[in-house]
Amino acid sequence: MKASPTKRSPWVYLGLFLMIGALLIFSIAPLVSSIVQQSRMDNAAATPLDANSRRLEAEALGYELVLEREPNNVNALQGLLENRLRQGKLKEAIAPLERLSQLIPEQIEYTLLLAQTKQQLQDYEGASNIYRNLLASNPLDIRTLKGLSDLFILQKRDAEAIQTVQNAITQAIKLRGSDPSEANSANVTSVQLLLGEIYLQQNRVNEAIALYDNTSQMNPDDFRPILAKAIVLNQQGQTKAAEPIFQQALLLAPTQYKETIKQMSLNIRPQTEQAPAKTQ
Repeated sequence: MKASPTKRSPWVYLGLFLMIGALLIFSIAPLVSSIVQQSRMDNAAATPLDANSRRLEAEALGYELVLEREPNNVNALQGLLENRLRQGKLKEAIAPLERLSQLIPEQIEYTLLLAQTKQQLQDYEGASNIYRNLLASNPLDIRTLKGLSDLFILQKRDAEAIQTVQNAITQAIKLRGSDPSEANSANVTSVQLLLGEIYLQQNRVNEAIALYDNTSQMNPDDFRPILAKAIVLNQQGQTKAAEPIFQQALLLAPTQYKETIKQMSLNIRPQTEQAPAKTQ
């Protein structure tokens, strides 16, 4: 009988990451690296055989003993995975991740985390294969598209990253044409915002802004491309132009995001306005 998960640790969930122009897009990139960085900081502050290290090793052994008897015990697999990540032992995290992704395929967070872990280990081909397999069954999953495009950019394959996202945009627009639902419109916007993020990484600011304008015209009720444009204009020092656009995004945004947008408009604008004074 397949085990069912009864424990969901916070690290499993990839969280809502507020990035330029991409509210509501899940980002997996910082997950493994942040855990590893924290583990390195902990290790730097302690001796290799301190009490915490011994405790983690004993805990890992306990999970492994359980898994010898019950190889499909989801709780033990989750515990061992979290333990290995906290120790920064990414190679040892691969096996429980693979098993969890097989046992609970509907929770693709495990599969995404497996791809990210392989990427951290510089197994780029392995990570790419995982992303491609996920896209084969769900070609518009924004988390997977971002993971694959980020991997391409890491490998200096920017053209492939752009082509991958542009292909997804074409598919999303076609799907919306046959079913103009709110969800399909949101999918188009999300993928276009991902392309805008890539443009910004390449310092193609004008192209990103033009994309945001086009996206807003296609889906005028979505606040995200409007907010993206406001943020970019602020970063470019065009604070007066950005202010009414922030207000427009604020009016369109769902209630749960209004306070965040207010803080963004308040916090970013003073920083850009103060920048010229430092050069005098």
